[in-house]
Amino acid sequence: MDLDWLKDFQALAETGNFSRAAEMRNVTQPAFSRRIRALEDWVGTALFERGARGATLTAAGVYFSPQVGELLSSLDRARRGAQAAGERNAASLTIAATHALSFTFFPGWIRRLNIFGSVGTINLISDSFAACEQMMLSGEVHFLLCHQHGNVPSSLDAQRFPSIRLGGDTLLPVCAPDADGRPSLPVSSDAKASIKMLGYSEDSGLGRIVRSVLPPVVTPAGTEPVFTSHLAATLLNMALEGQGVAWLPLTLVDEALSSGRLVRAGGTSTDIPIDHVLFRSPDCRNIVADRLWTQLVDAAPD
Repeated sequence: MDLDWLKDFQALAETGNFSRAAEMRNVTQPAFSRRIRALEDWVGTALFERGARGATLTAAGVYFSPQVGELLSSLDRARRGAQAAGERNAASLTIAATHALSFTFFPGWIRRLNIFGSVGTINLISDSFAACEQMMLSGEVHFLLCHQHGNVPSSLDAQRFPSIRLGGDTLLPVCAPDADGRPSLPVSSDAKASIKMLGYSEDSGLGRIVRSVLPPVVTPAGTEPVFTSHLAATLLNMALEGQGVAWLPLTLVDEALSSGRLVRAGGTSTDIPIDHVLFRSPDCRNIVADRLWTQLVDAAPD
């Protein structure tokens, strides 16, 4: 079994699209498809359902996904620990970012910074918010990129972990359309009945925001998600299949909304504004991280 196959699996689980996943992994689509098939042969069962709309996880894939994440996270921690022990002053950057931001925000942001060539390796570690937060607390990474909402207190002490806002997004409820192009599962701020909700798992930062901010009138007491995942992209695929309503970042669903494959399930009163926030570690420091932080602070609006 090749370790790259597991990373391929994660990319396809996040995007639900062979072409985009192959692009993320910097391989041709035929080669990527062969590697996914090789992984399924090694596991002994299908991990993805292939269809006209892309690829969705089978029951085996849903079970396999968190195991892959834990294994790769454990291997990454071991590798980073060994690297830190051997090269304390290496001019590299290590950034932990939640899955959704790794896919939607990080590539464009790091490109706009225009720091390639002026630093060593830039290491992006994509994981759940809980795992990223733990890396930050244990001093394994220079920065943590995550979503935040003003009414949801951060568990990172502001005095110890300074932060800066890099941008923003909106969580909005989406679902598949009915035959007339209207929401098949409408949500309103005065709803009385429970909704068929696709929710985030406990480890998800977006889930923490949704559970804390969404008014109880929108999700009446007793409402339980029919499906949960820490991957926003998985919830997106479930919503596309008509399996429920999910609160997803606009940057992630904009294309699906424009094409009509998804529609808003509720009005703007059910939207949740969120920020893209970068936290700095007080323990994991080097000259490159210090220089980048100074650059970001100087460029921040007053």
